[in-house]
Amino acid sequence: MKNSNLFFLLFLGLSLMYSCKNTKEKEPEKKDTASSKSAQNGELSKSPRHHEWVTLSHGEREFEAFVVYPESDEKSKSVIVIHENRGLNDWARLFADKLAAQGYLVIAPDLISNTVEGKKRTTDFENSDAARTAIYDLDKDQVTADLNAAYDYIIKDPASSGEVAVVGFCWGGSQTFRYATNNPDITSAHVFYGTAPKESSELQKISAPVYGYYGGNDNRVNSTIEETEKLMKSAGKKYEYEIYENAGHAFMRSGHEENAQPGNKKAHDEAWKRLLKLLN
Repeated sequence: MKNSNLFFLLFLGLSLMYSCKNTKEKEPEKKDTASSKSAQNGELSKSPRHHEWVTLSHGEREFEAFVVYPESDEKSKSVIVIHENRGLNDWARLFADKLAAQGYLVIAPDLISNTVEGKKRTTDFENSDAARTAIYDLDKDQVTADLNAAYDYIIKDPASSGEVAVVGFCWGGSQTFRYATNNPDITSAHVFYGTAPKESSELQKISAPVYGYYGGNDNRVNSTIEETEKLMKSAGKKYEYEIYENAGHAFMRSGHEENAQPGNKKAHDEAWKRLLKLLN
């Protein structure tokens, strides 16, 4: 009897072990986010255009910038792309590639490159919140010096026609407006949902026309437009803008997504057409 009880207990134990093993093996696999590529990254990898990372410097600072060359048999107009407060992510690089597809030589500086130890590029940050924190810790004079280094690099590129426009988004839109006060040689400044410097004396320094692109549902930014328009007019500077109804902040990024809301999608498409028209 004892032997039969012992045999039964051993059989039960083995059955439970086998059952648990099989249950564990049948659990759904967790998504491997490290190896999963974003849709933007996939589009970038399929681009036929030449991409390269370059190291720029001024003083003791070195930082990275992403350059995209158009497929062209002649010199091209150049564009500096200034990223959002998320840093130079895949979407920002994809936008640079899309501009190059239209015949422009594009440079997109990574303005948080090497600003935090061990973070050579935006993609080295843990997440977009960490990148955002680094961006808001930037010194404005360093940002200007970085943009000057990007300008000097791209205008001297043998493929450049010597004309350089600036396009920026969100935080980068505000930096675009501010950079127009620091570089009188840019051909135009395109401010996507960014704010202007508040000092009239700064706006007086602008030489290039400034074009604004704003979402109708973005009153945080839009509430500043009236004062900006007044100051720019008083300074005798060109400032023209469009407000795209039913679009929110960052509509160029969200409007590019596959499941974009209609308002953002429409604003994205209309703003893209306007940008190309004005750049040309």
